[in-house]
Amino acid sequence: MHRPAQRDQRDQREQRPARRGPRLNRLLVCAAAVPVVLVTAGCSSDSGSGGDAKPQESSTSPGESASANTVRPAAYAKLPAACAVLPGKTLEELVPKGAKSGKEGRSEDTATRASCSWSSLQNNGIKGSQFRWLNVSLLRFESDATRGEGDKLARAYYAKQVREARSVPDAQNTRSEPVAGTGDEATAVRYDLKKKEGAFKQQTVVARVENVVITLDYNGAGLAGDKTPNADDLTKAAEKAVKDAVAAVSAANGEGGGAGTPPAASPSKGASATKSPSPSASESAAKSASPTASSGTGKS
Repeated sequence: MHRPAQRDQRDQREQRPARRGPRLNRLLVCAAAVPVVLVTAGCSSDSGSGGDAKPQESSTSPGESASANTVRPAAYAKLPAACAVLPGKTLEELVPKGAKSGKEGRSEDTATRASCSWSSLQNNGIKGSQFRWLNVSLLRFESDATRGEGDKLARAYYAKQVREARSVPDAQNTRSEPVAGTGDEATAVRYDLKKKEGAFKQQTVVARVENVVITLDYNGAGLAGDKTPNADDLTKAAEKAVKDAVAAVSAANGEGGGAGTPPAASPSKGASATKSPSPSASESAAKSASPTASSGTGKS
């Protein structure tokens, strides 16, 4: 009984390796097959070719990436001739002795920036004389993918022009007020300037219509003993002139009526260079128009 039991145990020990052999082989085969499955699954996931796989949807539509770099085109594509923005009647009121003396400022691109100035000296004999100087500057902004839309650029420049007009050195009695019914927005700034030639009354009216900014500088003085002009009268005349300029810009782009018939004489070219419709440019034009008139806005 003892030997059969030992033999049975030996037989069991001898049989165990035989049974483990096929199991180990199966494990090795399965282990070898695992990387193949993983590689196949990885490729299927990347290519999206699996039966239930769906392609990832982009968070932006195809058109959004293109439109992100585009801006709305500017409303106005050109400017009117600077010396023709005001009708003859308006010029005769503002510069009675200089309605035909318009001098166009130099510009490399008159479709983008333009200006014109007039001066008037009315001699009243022993009473002295009345001096008037007028300058109209126009600046048009194009829409740009980097800088933004034209009307927004014009709005920023408009605000800058108003701030500068309000902060002229040595200005006295500065006042500003909005001008109703003039383009999209308009502001009139007026102040007094004491010069050796006399007391000058300065009016600067800034207006914006779409992507165009108009800066009108108008000043007057009584020289050689003549009386100082009334500031209210000068401001009303300047505001009227700005309305004409706004209408001329709209008409040049096919909207509304024009500013009217310009003066008969053609303006002469080659006045002082106008880099931008700024008060400093206005001062340069004023000095070139009359050696006695250092009456511009006086910006540094």
